[in-house]
Amino acid sequence: MLKRIIPLLILALGGVVFFSLKMTAPAPVDVTAEERSWRVASMPVELGEHRPVVPLYGNVVAPDLITATAPLSGRIASRPVHDGQRVAKGELLVALDAADVQPPLTQARAEVADLKAQIESEGIRYANDQQALSREQAILGNAQRRLERARSLASRNLLSQSELDDARDGEDQAQLTITNRQRALAEHPTRLDRLEAQLDRAQAELAAANRDAERSRVTAPFDGVITRVEVAPGDRVASGADLLSVYPVAGLELRARVPNRYQDEIVLALRDGLSLRAQVPEREIDLHLERLAGEGEPAGTEAILSIAAEPSVASGSGLVRPGSMLSVLLELPPVADTLAVPYSSLYGNDTLYLIDENRLERRHVTVLGETVVSDSMSDETQASAGERWLLVEGANLATGQRVVTTHLPNAVDGLLVDDGNASEASGGEEVSP
Repeated sequence: MLKRIIPLLILALGGVVFFSLKMTAPAPVDVTAEERSWRVASMPVELGEHRPVVPLYGNVVAPDLITATAPLSGRIASRPVHDGQRVAKGELLVALDAADVQPPLTQARAEVADLKAQIESEGIRYANDQQALSREQAILGNAQRRLERARSLASRNLLSQSELDDARDGEDQAQLTITNRQRALAEHPTRLDRLEAQLDRAQAELAAANRDAERSRVTAPFDGVITRVEVAPGDRVASGADLLSVYPVAGLELRARVPNRYQDEIVLALRDGLSLRAQVPEREIDLHLERLAGEGEPAGTEAILSIAAEPSVASGSGLVRPGSMLSVLLELPPVADTLAVPYSSLYGNDTLYLIDENRLERRHVTVLGETVVSDSMSDETQASAGERWLLVEGANLATGQRVVTTHLPNAVDGLLVDDGNASEASGGEEVSP
């Protein structure tokens, strides 16, 4: 009997303990779902006037580079300069041996002197012919009178036939002499013209010889830098052979291809007389857009920019030399009501997110290109001056708004965020840019 009662007592005791624990347990707390917020960085929207910049990559050229050539064949007597050396205007660059220069010059002078003497001799000959003609005409008159007397005597049988023939031959000989003298006088202008033409040719050859003699000593036509040295002292060169080249320091240009999308804007700016500058990042080189090339290609047209000499270039030891490649930023005309934002702010190709009451609002924008952060911009945005940002414009942007600069992978309209400018939402999660 007792064995049957003990199990029942155990069950009853367990039930009492269970109900006692259940009655004394605390009431459950109601759990409510809380929306997560994302910690982001933001910057104020400050619309203003900004200059778009176009990154270009171009080649430095020297349009005024001059190559000195040998005016005649000869030996190089002197070449006091070296490749890369800075020279001043008028400084001697290379000289040919005088022993090779003087003989052609002396020969040309002798030819001119000889022809001048021949022209003077022709003048004396002409004067003598004129005097001789008058005497020969007198002789002809005498011969004609003797012939008439001989004929008169012969008609009366007072003179033999042989004597009459001698008188006739004397008259013919005098006539022939006058004919030859008249021909010599008539040919005088032709002979004189021929001699004068020969003199002109000889004088031209003398001028060429003088020119070659002057060019045998090559001097710097301007302050420049030596390049492409082809000869050394003692070398023998042929006429027309390249000796060396020199280019002016202040005349360097940069040729860089501009994409077609920017050409119309550049052409209009140049037509309006606007000055478009370009800069080389991290280098003090100033460039100005002068013009666009006369011919274009499907990929774009070459822009020609003049390079102002930087201090290191002015000393002749700079890195900006013909053949160098430079990466530059070409400034376009300023655009009003635009906003500069970091690259992390852009979603896709045309989307920014603003913050309105701690929630994201999608805005469509147009990307105009890049711009360089100025000192005034960097004060507001904590950006480094000279940093390149995107330049955008949009109809729904206004000063005073805040744009998200953190790139969220899950950014959508209405997403709850916290940029630190309002009270922190509970459970906020920070996202690194």
